[in-house]
Amino acid sequence: MEAINSFISQVNGIVWGPVMLVLILGTGLFLMLGLKLMPILKLGTGFKLMWSGRTSRSDEKDKGEISPFQALMTALSATVGTGNIAGVATAVFLGGPGALFWMWCTALVGMATKFAEAVLAVKYREVDEAGNHVGGPMYYIKNGLGPKWAWLGMLFAIFASIAAFGIGNTVQANSVADVLDSNFGIPAIATGVVMMVLVGAVLLGGVRRIGAVAGALVPFMAIAYLIAGLLVLGINADKLPEAFELIFTYAFTEHAAEGGFAGAAVWMAIRFGVARGVFSNEAGLGSAPIAHAASQTKDPVRQGLIAMLGTFIDTLIICSITGLAIITSGLWMSGESGAALTSAAFAQALPGVGNYVIAIALSVFAFTTILGWALYGERSVEYIFGIKAITPYRILWILAIPLGAVTSLDFVWLVADTLNAMMALPNLIALILLSPVVFKLAKDYFDKGEGQPLSAVD
Repeated sequence: MEAINSFISQVNGIVWGPVMLVLILGTGLFLMLGLKLMPILKLGTGFKLMWSGRTSRSDEKDKGEISPFQALMTALSATVGTGNIAGVATAVFLGGPGALFWMWCTALVGMATKFAEAVLAVKYREVDEAGNHVGGPMYYIKNGLGPKWAWLGMLFAIFASIAAFGIGNTVQANSVADVLDSNFGIPAIATGVVMMVLVGAVLLGGVRRIGAVAGALVPFMAIAYLIAGLLVLGINADKLPEAFELIFTYAFTEHAAEGGFAGAAVWMAIRFGVARGVFSNEAGLGSAPIAHAASQTKDPVRQGLIAMLGTFIDTLIICSITGLAIITSGLWMSGESGAALTSAAFAQALPGVGNYVIAIALSVFAFTTILGWALYGERSVEYIFGIKAITPYRILWILAIPLGAVTSLDFVWLVADTLNAMMALPNLIALILLSPVVFKLAKDYFDKGEGQPLSAVD
């Protein structure tokens, strides 16, 4: 086990090295500039489209399986997970408060990345043998770049189908088992079995049931967590100016060890801020466009405007709440890490309640993430082997949940982190090569005076 851990650590150091960070941030920045800052300038339009997209237009009912709003909620169900609670805490613990600044940078340019991913997913999607709309990086690589690039799409599908078991399954189950055991004394295996049963019940209904469950649970859990987080920040309001000062100084300055904080160079703040930012919002991984491809819409740009909100909501709102709660508590120097650090920060402000809030929030977040990533894994394995492979994949997916619940947390995080980067590479290459298509579609869309709520353009 030590040899395997050492090998994966070496691979992780390579795939999350300077080249990958430049690729992720560079691709996002390139797309943002090519779109002339449109994702930021049209943020309000995106929210209007999201709200009116709760139901599809009558002429688009047969264009997909779930409404534009449900597509966003399905994508958010996969991104709003342990990364928002445990991932942010790990980034601050390893990279210092400055890691939060680099998470913000990743999210800002990531909005352009997520927009481009969804636009391409809808434009190049296909209808499979079962009549479902399928799409994502493997399809926009094959249909957009042509047969000579088909190997790249296959590479993405292989990495995604395996990576799903890390980022979307075992990491989530492990974090839930850990937090429920520490707060309620529930054995890890019991948590794993219960989650296995619940996930299995939802997966039997396919993409429509996943979309319905995500559409109901995600808004509720996100709003509840935000209210609790804002309450914590309100209690620690006097510490907020100092927290922002720490974030900006640690982002550009090396700091020595202090308390339980081991000290961090600027590179560590960037490395963990970007890595955990991508782990949380998944911009550039190529996962979210798989969900957006199932949206009942015929306009790629409209879905792109809705899709980019996922990064904004996930990182710039939810992750910021978590990070600021940790930094204002002062406990980031306590030596705690992961969900335990976030739980301690909330418990300090809300004694006797805060730790339970985190335990429940993380459990719901992780449950919906497992559902969202089940869809991503299924679509990837379908691309490789056809629809006949979906049922065996679902069985393996469900059985992996209790296994993840009792596995070492550090090892699970390491594997998930490594596979994330390997997924991102084919997708980022495709986004750069297909960027002219994205720019043209966006220009044509706004030149026609579009970008209004769905009801306004019926």
